[in-house]
Amino acid sequence: MIIIRETLRAIRITLILWLITALIYPLAILVIGQGLFPFQANGSVMLNIDDKPIGSALIGQIFTDDRYFQGRPSTVRYSQGRKAKPNGISGASNLAPSNPELLNRVIEQANQYQEQSILPVEDLIYTSGSGIDPHISLKAARQQIARVANARGIKEDDILPLLNKYTDGRFLWIFGEPGINFLRLNYALDLQDINRKLNQ
Repeated sequence: MIIIRETLRAIRITLILWLITALIYPLAILVIGQGLFPFQANGSVMLNIDDKPIGSALIGQIFTDDRYFQGRPSTVRYSQGRKAKPNGISGASNLAPSNPELLNRVIEQANQYQEQSILPVEDLIYTSGSGIDPHISLKAARQQIARVANARGIKEDDILPLLNKYTDGRFLWIFGEPGINFLRLNYALDLQDINRKLNQ
């Protein structure tokens, strides 16, 4: 009799915990997320003026065209050959600092930037811990201004206000360093080009 009672009690507790953790809690998070933070809850997907997705503001993109600011390198390279379009696939690496493959990749990345007369600062040649960092430092962005301005046929001063606009400050004003979301910045540059052509 005691065994049956304890078994039923265990089943009852299991069902209650399952109800709380598998149904009530996820539904509460879903409702709160969709109600208060719909943009973030749906992946922070950015849309262009045609309402087509161009990427997530939370995930680093791959830009290879000189008209765009480039972000931190990623160890995953899919869909290469798309020059002006962003690619949201990214990832981290588990290569040790002593691994020759990592050293070769960093040297190759640094040489590519030097060929473009860009000082290869840290966040342009090293991947982030996650491999999907959507930000670059102000220093990394400033190193690319001349190349982007030249490729777009605009003045560097036309880009500076956008750098300030898309710079995210420190988390809680004390953690980390300010960074620029380069997907937002690149899209703003595209919009600026569209407006300029319409006004000509």
